[in-house]
Amino acid sequence: MVEALRRDPRRADVFSGARKPGGEFQFDLQDEASIGACAEQLKGQGPFDLVIIATGMLHNGDGGGPEKSWRMIDPVAMAEMFAVNTIGPALIAKHFLPLLRRDGRAVFAVLSARVGSISDNRSGGWHSYRASKAALNMLVRNFAIEAARRNPQAIAVALHPGTVDTQLSKPFQRNVPPEKLFTPQQSAAALLSVIEDLRPEDSGGHFAWDGERIPY
Repeated sequence: MVEALRRDPRRADVFSGARKPGGEFQFDLQDEASIGACAEQLKGQGPFDLVIIATGMLHNGDGGGPEKSWRMIDPVAMAEMFAVNTIGPALIAKHFLPLLRRDGRAVFAVLSARVGSISDNRSGGWHSYRASKAALNMLVRNFAIEAARRNPQAIAVALHPGTVDTQLSKPFQRNVPPEKLFTPQQSAAALLSVIEDLRPEDSGGHFAWDGERIPY
């Protein structure tokens, strides 16, 4: 997404942060001070018209994978999932929503997941991941309401990137049709296109890579 944005001639400046070396700014999702420090460094570069949070964790890599049954629920693993998928983005929102422009269109977008939809859940399982993403979707709805009081043209949304061919999805690609398994570049382009088409009345919603509104 950063690469695509930097190729867009309409973007004057694009800044990136990462949990690992590679971004211009480094932060730890479980360390609010590091997130606040990034915001402080960027404060003088704003206001911003777009903030994207592209973080997330499906499981902690201990070999167990997402829970297939309630019998697999582990409180420590669940707490880590919420720390990364829900609380971390909430802390980024706390420090970066105030940096959005207040005199025109501004978008705050977070990567969520279709399986975070409560009404769309038909198969169960993946308890911690589903619950953490559902909670994230609720936070986005809250942020949308609050942001609109500051700026009626502000938009806060959750985005579903589809199944992207990365290490995160490798173990779960068996039943994904080839045309529905995206490269990171394809997914990034699709999501940026969705962001481009968003209107203020879409704020608080959850949208898939193809622009489909996903129910809560």
